[in-house]
Amino acid sequence: MKTNRKTIKMPVRYLMNAVLVALLFVGLSFLTQNVLSTYQNKVLLTVGINIILAVSLNVATGYLGQLPLGHAGFMAVGAYTCALFTKYSNLPKGVAFVIGLVLAWIMAGLFGVLIGIPALRLTGDYLAILTLGFGEIIRITLNNIDDVLGFKLFYGAKGLKNIPKYSNYWNVFLCVVITCFLIHAMMKSRHGRAVLAIRDNEIAAESCGIQTTYYKVMAFAFSAAFAGLAGGLYACYLGVLDPSTFGFMKSIEILVMVVLGGMGSMLGSILSATVLTILPEATRSFESYRMVVYSLVLVLMMIFRPGGLLGSYDFSLSRIVEKAMNGELFRKHTEKEAADHE
Repeated sequence: MKTNRKTIKMPVRYLMNAVLVALLFVGLSFLTQNVLSTYQNKVLLTVGINIILAVSLNVATGYLGQLPLGHAGFMAVGAYTCALFTKYSNLPKGVAFVIGLVLAWIMAGLFGVLIGIPALRLTGDYLAILTLGFGEIIRITLNNIDDVLGFKLFYGAKGLKNIPKYSNYWNVFLCVVITCFLIHAMMKSRHGRAVLAIRDNEIAAESCGIQTTYYKVMAFAFSAAFAGLAGGLYACYLGVLDPSTFGFMKSIEILVMVVLGGMGSMLGSILSATVLTILPEATRSFESYRMVVYSLVLVLMMIFRPGGLLGSYDFSLSRIVEKAMNGELFRKHTEKEAADHE
């Protein structure tokens, strides 16, 4: 007869996660202020931006099961929206930056809806090609729209310069936490369950009454919105924007992070974004061979871990604590060993 299983109440779960985030923040703050150099701090800031990009794309690829190749286009929309607002706004520094990021999030989300409605009628390779086309349209538009309108606003290939550099470690870390929390909360809600049902079997989900078109567009727009947030942080970190930065290869770079970490694993996206951002910088001293090393690591990963670093596994501190409370932490391992001996 099974005994009652001990569980952790929801408020305690959130408190545990908050403590974990606070400890991580304190640890990283100590490193940035006392251990890391200025260059290494900039790499860490880039890691945070790439984490947002990878986690946001994971919504469309890992959770929804689609293959968009225009994620850099949404990043560009958010970057230029935030850059133009913060550059020409007369509001105080902090207020202008926050409003600029919110506008970047909203504008990229709107573009996600506009592109998602026609694009998500397709699947597989056709969806990839269509989203790739939309991403390139955004880049080319940014390059040439000034000539069409007849006045200087985006500055095309010359680049939009003198953007206020408001991004720092503190606000990037906060945006990473907010992004992960909102995406996690959305996927744990009934809307997230509907998205997962569509990924597993779209026909069965629709037959159960799930509005597949609505939820596919919603997830796609959610993914695009956070790409816009990352773009806003990127613009206010770099201080200059060039449309060529947001080309096809940038979308592929973000997709590689998601695939390498594991489709549908938020922790996997975080780890792979961290590794793939630091690795090229760590091997920069090799100069001629660093891209060979980078490529070799990716090839080895695809051979030995085709499902990604973590597959579909997602870390949950409360789940580990619950297993420890019920004596289940090593039970599966012990049972497997006993079965092998038999």
